[in-house]
Amino acid sequence: MTAPTGRRERKKAATRQKIADTALSLFLERGYDTVGIRDVAAEADVAVTTVFSHFASKEALVFEQDENFEQRLTQAVTSRPTDEPLIPALRHEIHAMVQHCMADGAAPIWNLIDRTPALREYEESMRLRHAKSLAVAIAADLGQPPTGTASQAIARFVIDAYSLAREASDPQAAVDEIFRMIDAAWAVTGSSERA
Repeated sequence: MTAPTGRRERKKAATRQKIADTALSLFLERGYDTVGIRDVAAEADVAVTTVFSHFASKEALVFEQDENFEQRLTQAVTSRPTDEPLIPALRHEIHAMVQHCMADGAAPIWNLIDRTPALREYEESMRLRHAKSLAVAIAADLGQPPTGTASQAIARFVIDAYSLAREASDPQAAVDEIFRMIDAAWAVTGSSERA
């Protein structure tokens, strides 16, 4: 997401961040299932309707960077220099996302997600949505219909690379290893899609 420029946009972004930070703090302190939206709203000193004007669901409070990540992935395809190959651009973005999500303090959040069925389910649906958006961007880049098998498969591999790397003992090395496989697959399928 681009940084908000106007006063109103900055205030709105600050309120959104305050709500997300408050919710995460409460979830980590008390447990996800014991905290309700009303609790978050009261602690953040906003109305319940304000929470829902920024977040579509309770689960979305935990994944507040969801839209930003989806946008970054598609922009890795659509905004890359014309001479930059697709797969290295995506590898670079996945490296950055893994680094962001493995930063200090992230482990308790991932533990919360891993032990909460509703959050695991939401994360899975989020990954599928990200893969669909990425596949559309890849297909458009190739001048192909968005239903192309190669575009969809590569998009899924890229999204899964992020998830697998997050769980690896050396996440950055895992990204490189996975992307060597993606690059090899793209060399075969990507060239046939471009033909």
